[in-house]
Amino acid sequence: VTLDLAEGGTYIFDQSDSSNAGHPLRFSTTSNGTHGGGSEYTTGVTTAGTPGQSGAYTQIVVAASAPTLYYYCTNHSGMGGQANTNSTLGSSNFDGSIQTTTKVNASAGFSIVTYTGNNASATIGHGLGVAPNAVIIKRRNGAGDWIIGHDGLASNAFANNKFLKFDTSSIFTNSLVFGSQPTSSVVQIVTGSGATNLNGSSDTYVAYCFSEVAGYSKFGSYVGNGSSSDGTFVFLGFRPAWIMIKNTDTTGWWFMYDVKRETYNPQRTIFGANVSDAEYYDNAYKIDILSNGFKARGTQPEINKSGSLIIYLAFAESPFKNARAR
Repeated sequence: VTLDLAEGGTYIFDQSDSSNAGHPLRFSTTSNGTHGGGSEYTTGVTTAGTPGQSGAYTQIVVAASAPTLYYYCTNHSGMGGQANTNSTLGSSNFDGSIQTTTKVNASAGFSIVTYTGNNASATIGHGLGVAPNAVIIKRRNGAGDWIIGHDGLASNAFANNKFLKFDTSSIFTNSLVFGSQPTSSVVQIVTGSGATNLNGSSDTYVAYCFSEVAGYSKFGSYVGNGSSSDGTFVFLGFRPAWIMIKNTDTTGWWFMYDVKRETYNPQRTIFGANVSDAEYYDNAYKIDILSNGFKARGTQPEINKSGSLIIYLAFAESPFKNARAR
């Protein structure tokens, strides 16, 4: 299998299983290593133990600007493969049934995942170490919807096949999409209705995975009350710098608010993620951005329709757990 290794990353190849006996794994800049006329590559490489015995491993810390590498068995020709090195693309992930390449910032609760579909019920590794609360997937090599899974849609929303789309105003549906709740290591993707949007055979995809980080990000939902004088308050635990809102009970925009384009309350200058329109200014869509959350002030159904379930994604202005309120 071809691997992707990120520069600066530390990778441990566990050789403790008995099947590794007599097969020391090493690296070279030449395909098939010493069997292909090359020499062993040792920069950042350490080994321990005897392959096939407990505690044996080969470890590499990938150097900056490292060349394309090849892993091989020092005793047998033809047992290795290529290891691409990169500064930005991330690392191979084998947690799911489909091999993925992941770029992960676990402390920020965010990973970018790329994979190739196989048109079967499958799982993809996301690398976060905790279950994501929101997942956005888009086909790369052809037309396809933006598929959005979000915990705020319902209890066990992913397991109940509920999702939304960026590129339409459609509300969520029960079509076969995810199939189960994400775990600390994988997201399930299934075939059936809309399969090409998630897992078409040989199609390429990107997935953006988000997990909540206390004091930095939150992904949830609230129920609108229709009031302009005392709209629904949403507690986040931080002052948000950026918020995205979508009413799941009605067609309408994915509204985005931020503290840079408008620096005082109420915030009423919005963008729509699902449209190409210029920013829009309207009191009917106003919200207050507060030290510990936000409060709907407008009466429009997209942000505060009485009884509607409205999801949100929010990120902090000062992402520290004990940031001072202001």
